[in-house]
Amino acid sequence: MSKIRVMLIACLITSVLFAQQKPNVIVILTDDLGYGDLSCYGATKIKTPNIDKLAKQGIRFTNAHSTSATCTPSRYAIMTGQYPWRKKGTGILPGDAALIVPTNKTTLPSLFQKAGYQTGIVGKWHLGLGNSLEKEWNGELKPGPNEVGFDYSFIFPATADRVPTVFVENHKVVALDPADPIQVDYKKIVGNDPTGKEHPELLKMQSSPGQGHNNTIVNGIGRIGYMSGGNKARWTDEEMPLTFLSKAEEFIETNKRNPFFLYYTLTEPHVPRMPSTMFKGKSELGFRGDAILQLDWTVGEIMKQLEYLGIAKNTIIIFSSDNGPVLDDGYQDEAVTKLNGHTPAGVLRGGKYSLFEAGTRVPFIVSWQGKTKQAVSDALLSQVDLFSSFSKMLNIKMQENDASDSEDMLNVMLGKSTKGRTVLVEQGLVSLAIVEGNWKYIEPNNGQAMDMATNTELGNNQQPQLYDLSVDIGEKNNLADKHPMKVNELAALLQKIRDKKW
Repeated sequence: MSKIRVMLIACLITSVLFAQQKPNVIVILTDDLGYGDLSCYGATKIKTPNIDKLAKQGIRFTNAHSTSATCTPSRYAIMTGQYPWRKKGTGILPGDAALIVPTNKTTLPSLFQKAGYQTGIVGKWHLGLGNSLEKEWNGELKPGPNEVGFDYSFIFPATADRVPTVFVENHKVVALDPADPIQVDYKKIVGNDPTGKEHPELLKMQSSPGQGHNNTIVNGIGRIGYMSGGNKARWTDEEMPLTFLSKAEEFIETNKRNPFFLYYTLTEPHVPRMPSTMFKGKSELGFRGDAILQLDWTVGEIMKQLEYLGIAKNTIIIFSSDNGPVLDDGYQDEAVTKLNGHTPAGVLRGGKYSLFEAGTRVPFIVSWQGKTKQAVSDALLSQVDLFSSFSKMLNIKMQENDASDSEDMLNVMLGKSTKGRTVLVEQGLVSLAIVEGNWKYIEPNNGQAMDMATNTELGNNQQPQLYDLSVDIGEKNNLADKHPMKVNELAALLQKIRDKKW
C-alpha cells in the first residue's frame, strides 16, 4: 500500500473520529442583561445581530429563569444544581470573600471532567476564593475554580466594581510585582490610593450617591472596597473584556481536537460600564447600550472562531444572563438619561433585585448547529437545570445528594420536548416566590417595596400576591383576594420545597 494512501486513510479515520466525538459545550453567561435588551427578544432601539443569529440556529426560550435576581446566588445555583437560598452565605459577596462552592461535591464542571472533557472558566467568578476573608493575594489563591472542577481558569475575583481589579489565572494574580504587594480591605482604607469620596475630581465617571462606589479609584473609577499595591497587575476597564475574549479563544483553540466545556462569563452590561473605545457612542443609549453592542460582538467572535476551526456543528452554545437588568447601579453613566425609549425588561415588571418576573426571567438561547431547529419555546426552565440536563447528556449518574433542585431539561433545551418544569422557586433580595403553571405566588414579607437607589420595584409586600402570568405577564393585577384557595395551596407548596419535602 502506498504511503500516500495510508496517509489518506489515516486522515479519513481521524476525521470520522473527530466528527463523532462528544459535543463541546460553551455556556455564555452575561451580567445584568435584561429580557428586553436583545433585538431577538423584541428590542427596537438596539440591534444585536450576532445573538439574533445564534437564536436563528436554535431554541429561544421566553420563560427561562435564573434562580435569583442577583449574581452570586444565580452563579452558585449553576455550579451546584441547588437553590442558593438553601445555603447560608450565598448572597452578593464582597471581593475578598471565601469560596462558597463546596469542593467535596460534584459540580457542573466536574461533571464534564468525569466525562473526559477539558474544562475552563473565563470571566467573572464572584463565588469567593480561599478559605477565609484574610488571604494572601500575593501567593496562591486557593481553593477556587480549579478546586471545583475547572482545569483552567482566568477570572477576576468578584465584579468589576469591586476591588481587587486584577486577573487571576489558575491560582495566581497575573503580572503581580512582588515588590508591590496587594492589600485588600472592605472595612478600612489601606495604602495611599485616592478614593472617590475624597477626590471626586479624579473620576472620569462619577459615582451615584449612596451606593458605595466611591472607595479606591482604579482607572479613574471609584470602586467598592479599598485596595493598595498591584499597580502593574491592575486591568483597565476598556481592555478587560477583550482580554477575556482572547483567553476564551485561546482555550477553544487549545482544545479544538478534544471535547471541552467552556464557562464564559461576560462582564457586560454590569457596572462600571466603560466599553472599549471602538464601541463608545455606537448605541446612542449611553455606555450601557454600548456595552451590549460589545457583548454581541464578542458572541459573534466566538461563533466565527468555531466556524473557522470546523467545530461549530459539534458545539452546543447556551447563552443567558445571571439576572435581570438595572440602569443606575452605582455610576452616572447616562444609562438613564440616554434610555431613548429602550425597555431593558421588555414587558416585564421589576428588574435586578426584584421578586417580579424581570428579576429572574432572562434571555436563554440554546444552539447546536445542525441539531437544533429554529424555534421559540415557552417551556418553564431554570439555569439550575443545567446540572441534571448535562448529567443526562454525558451519561454521568448523579449521587444522592447532588443537585437537589435540578431537573433534567435536556430534551426541552434541544427542542425535542416542550414540557418544561411544573414548579419553580424564584429568589429576590429578602424573600421567595413560586411559579406553578401559569400561577405565580409571592409570599408576604416586610421588605421595602422600592429600591430607591436603583429605582426598581422589588416585589415586596406585607400582603400575599398572586398573578396569572398567562394573561398578566406584567404582574399588574394581584388576584390574591379573588383566589384564596390558590394562595393557600401555593404557600403550602413553597413551604414543602423549603423543607425539602418536595
